[in-house]
Amino acid sequence: MDYVQSPLDLVGTNAPEGPVAIARPHRVEAAGKWFLDHFPGQVFYAAKANPSPWALDALWKAGVRGFDVASEAEVRLIAERFGPEAKLAFMHPVKSRRAISRAYFDYGVRTFVLDTAEELEKILAETGFARDLSLIVRLAVSNEGSSLPLAAKFGVDPLAAPDLLRLARAATEELMGISFHVGSQCMRPGAYRQAMMDANRAIVRAGVVVDVVDVGGGFPAIYPGMRPPALREYMQVIGSTFEDMFVAQNAQLWAEPGRALVAEAGSIVARVDLRKGDALYLNDGAYGNLFDAAHVKWPFPVRLLRHVESRAKLAPFRFYGPTCDSLDAAPGPFLLPADIAEGDLIEIGMLGAYGVAMGTRFNGFGDTLDVQSADSPWPSLYEAVPSVVRHAAQSRVTNLAAVRSNKRKR
Repeated sequence: MDYVQSPLDLVGTNAPEGPVAIARPHRVEAAGKWFLDHFPGQVFYAAKANPSPWALDALWKAGVRGFDVASEAEVRLIAERFGPEAKLAFMHPVKSRRAISRAYFDYGVRTFVLDTAEELEKILAETGFARDLSLIVRLAVSNEGSSLPLAAKFGVDPLAAPDLLRLARAATEELMGISFHVGSQCMRPGAYRQAMMDANRAIVRAGVVVDVVDVGGGFPAIYPGMRPPALREYMQVIGSTFEDMFVAQNAQLWAEPGRALVAEAGSIVARVDLRKGDALYLNDGAYGNLFDAAHVKWPFPVRLLRHVESRAKLAPFRFYGPTCDSLDAAPGPFLLPADIAEGDLIEIGMLGAYGVAMGTRFNGFGDTLDVQSADSPWPSLYEAVPSVVRHAAQSRVTNLAAVRSNKRKR
């Protein structure tokens, strides 16, 4: 991978024909270390957010050893890159039989999620009715407070959850847990408490011993117009709520952060191939690295890359990608200097999550050059945390078992 001090180094004769993905592994490493230091439990990186080797290696360097994998290909990617030291959790609630079998027998995966009795039967059959499985039941919860709700596709209804929890408990001699997803880019820490209390009610009604509470993903990043609360507020809510749950005394707390670990670490540099009024035609788009900009329509940060800063006022623009499809468009508005013109380079920030991971080869486009940069241009949620907060978080983890041992367990 080529190295630059900043994307400005690409301006001029250094600009390639296609888009450039800017990688900032130092930001991934900082985020990974922060989560390991402050989340009061085990961290499983959601590999789908960005499976790039540089992102995975940065998390490994930070100390992350858990990975939320959602396909046979992701299982193979992580297992072959990091070996048996990596802890893999197959967290897709609907898996093919072959994927289950290969994950278990070829790659040693023992943790599987499910949200139906039918999926549980598949897991048991394809692992030879193994008794060393860790089975996690995914619960449907409210996604109120998230910028991208994910409640429609997966999760057992809370009323049906007790029966499924009992089935999962009877099917394994190892860990049995409950999980949920509060929705992507969750802007309200209290959403985790609400979901954990919903999970707690299902556990109590089921009358079973639960060994794992997995709060899933949803941890946010900073985008224009979306400044979430400090991440330490999320950690405090999750840690305190976990203490009140009716679970095993030595129960484990898990999380599956994806966006929050990698969003700050990536951006896309695209070239303006044509300007039509307020429409900029770029060499990257919805079928490339800008899927979220086109379909989720979030206001990603943008900046014009010129060696001499433009003095023109900012104006709103919309983007069109390079393919022939009219859906290849991002409405924005993206604020850029009004004198932007053909040949200019634009950096679109905060695309370390679901940027390069979403790219296709449609219409013959899709080649993206990876370049590593040493700068940190976008706002960060991982600023220095006061030592008193850090020490309090560490003490909470250390004393968690002692505190909860005095509470009634089921």
